[in-house]
Amino acid sequence: MLQATQLSMRYATKKLFENVNLKLDAHKRYGLIGANGAGKSTFLKILAGEIEASSGDVSVDSGLKVGVLGQDQYAFEEFSLKDAVLMGNKVLYDALKEKERLYTEADLSDDKVNARLAELEMICVQEDPLYECEVVVEKILEDLGIPANRHNDLMKSLPSSDKFKILLAQVLFPKPDILLLDEPTNNLDLNAIAWLEENLKRHEGTMVIISHDRHFLNAVCTHILDLDFGTLREFSGNYDDWYIASTLIAKQKEAERNKKLKEKEELERFIARFSANASKARQATSRQKQLEKLDIQSIEVSSRRDPSILFKPSRTIGNEALECSQISKAYGDLAVLKNVSLKIAPKDKIALIGPNGVGKSTLCKILVEEMRPDSGSVKWGATVQRGYFPQDVSESIQGEESLYQWLFNFNKKIESGEVRNALGRMLFSGAEQEKSVSALSGGEKHRMVLSKLMLEKGNFLVLDEPTNHLDLEAIIALGEALYKFEGAVICVSHDRELISAYANRIIELVPTNKGAKVIDFKGSYEEYLASKGD
Repeated sequence: MLQATQLSMRYATKKLFENVNLKLDAHKRYGLIGANGAGKSTFLKILAGEIEASSGDVSVDSGLKVGVLGQDQYAFEEFSLKDAVLMGNKVLYDALKEKERLYTEADLSDDKVNARLAELEMICVQEDPLYECEVVVEKILEDLGIPANRHNDLMKSLPSSDKFKILLAQVLFPKPDILLLDEPTNNLDLNAIAWLEENLKRHEGTMVIISHDRHFLNAVCTHILDLDFGTLREFSGNYDDWYIASTLIAKQKEAERNKKLKEKEELERFIARFSANASKARQATSRQKQLEKLDIQSIEVSSRRDPSILFKPSRTIGNEALECSQISKAYGDLAVLKNVSLKIAPKDKIALIGPNGVGKSTLCKILVEEMRPDSGSVKWGATVQRGYFPQDVSESIQGEESLYQWLFNFNKKIESGEVRNALGRMLFSGAEQEKSVSALSGGEKHRMVLSKLMLEKGNFLVLDEPTNHLDLEAIIALGEALYKFEGAVICVSHDRELISAYANRIIELVPTNKGAKVIDFKGSYEEYLASKGD
């Protein structure tokens, strides 16, 4: 199906991977994982032919179609939703549009026009033998939550989150033999992710997926490609299977390294003790040769680094945490929230869920008093100290300050070591702490906000999509931190493993014509799904 031979990618100051040999087979779904910066997206772009490797080759069996998930959600603004999806098969799209134009504008008595129409008909039959493309496109859009009365709307009329759904529909529509997907669950709500899982599990060709959603990888993948140590290793099974196998391998490598280090110390002691002794000189020389042969550096340390997230409140919440009453909010004629009332207890750890656009971020902004409701009230307990993680962190992290100075500016009474410790916990160590915040990637900005939350020591955390741009290791660490946190939490997330890790209460916002309806369930996410029959 698809094969990589001696594939290497190097930059002036960094080697991503070297001499990768890989054969990807039909009917296998590969999850491509690795630390942020390991080169996952670069590797996928090389497979797709979008960029060239430093050396090596990629070959695709003759006649196979390759589908690549687009990343520019604004590339089809003047197309209707149906046409944007149909563009997934450019040959079919062009043939249908030319046919439509000729039937509308051309002289149908002209032999050349009729000959061209016959050619176009042959193309349509080859690409869509059952004449079902329109029905298929409409079904995909409806399955993704876009009603039939919107299918002829222009792409520019959609919110950003729904534009990404169209890109997904576009790459899935032609059913390519080889499917390459980079973060397909980004910006999708829980219902759309569940639909995507079921759709991908039915895909009959080869698939390579990059994702930081553990539940998604476990549900979809039959194999894992682990980009680490500058190479790519293949494992059979899903993410959990990989995790067990890789942990065992890591422990074996650690034991081997420790054994070699101990042997090195013993040889060095012997050489130091007997090198000046004539009777022991030959043995000392022999030990020196043994020492030189010990290749400790060959036992490489993984590029993965686990952050250490610790939310430690400076005080406990008293009897009252948060109460909001009859909250309503509309944007023009669009009612988002209508008479929402909630009472949050000091130990509640809430997963705030619901489809995109239902008002989750709006509710968070109202609760932390960054936005005023049209009506209703928000009352915080007297002992509450809030910590807020906004959905868009880029607005709050700007300028040319160093990472250390940016954090220190929020509380200049805090000790320098505590600031550096918070940065270190989020994997900013040494010289990295002195680089400018303007140079940070999306994932690094999210880690900076988590560092800030740790320093603030709040006892009530409001987090709006904190897992965006975080790698799997950071998401796992965040789930553990929220589970251990001795305060209250409201967290918006579409990551089901994260929700399952900490939540003891589920609040779902369900859209209605009059604004979101609230479903309030006290219990875990698994118990909530069971209560719905899922």
